[in-house]
Amino acid sequence: MPELSRRRALTAAAALATAAGVQTVAAPGATAAGRDHHAPASFNEVYKGRRIQGRPVSGAGHEHHGAGYAVFVDGVELHVMRNADGTWISVVSHYDPVPTPRAAARAAVDELQGAPLLPFPANAN
Repeated sequence: MPELSRRRALTAAAALATAAGVQTVAAPGATAAGRDHHAPASFNEVYKGRRIQGRPVSGAGHEHHGAGYAVFVDGVELHVMRNADGTWISVVSHYDPVPTPRAAARAAVDELQGAPLLPFPANAN
């Protein structure tokens, strides 16, 4: 039986570390995928005289930042993004993370102070 050389020991250690790293990276992805079936509930309400709505969506454009969820203020889409920690932000209140898309819509209404929400050209060429 051959002796265990330093090179073989380091190679084996590197292989084990790589395998452990791949499992560590895969675990959060599995958790994130598990969160998808717990998407925020739809909402449709009047908040401070403004119609705010939110609902899960599928298709191009929403999957990247908004995690498959669309929010509207008076029928105009409010671009929302989900942070890695599960909080939400919008283009109107970008530096004030909130726990839900509904809270993001309400924060946007508060920040707009009656001004209309203008369409956000997120995918304009």
